[in-house]
Amino acid sequence: MTDPRNHTDLSEDLEPGTPLELVLLAERLQDSRPLPNPGFRGELGRRLERTSRRFDPARLRSLIAIYGVSGTALMIVGAVSAAGAGPLG
Repeated sequence: MTDPRNHTDLSEDLEPGTPLELVLLAERLQDSRPLPNPGFRGELGRRLERTSRRFDPARLRSLIAIYGVSGTALMIVGAVSAAGAGPLG
């Protein structure tokens, strides 16, 4: 596992023209940032892996269909309301 503090090239992440004082402050803050102990990081990684949602293709298709139908229904309600009829007109 790589040490996140070894990423010292902050200039790639900053916008061009960033004042030098700000770059130095960012580097100082990054260098002084403490790392959690390895036991905590390992347990966190295992817990995230255990509880992460796996996107089942069938579940994903049903979510897409549900969002599509609800979006279409909202568009119809909006069009009816804009025409002067319906619940909002």
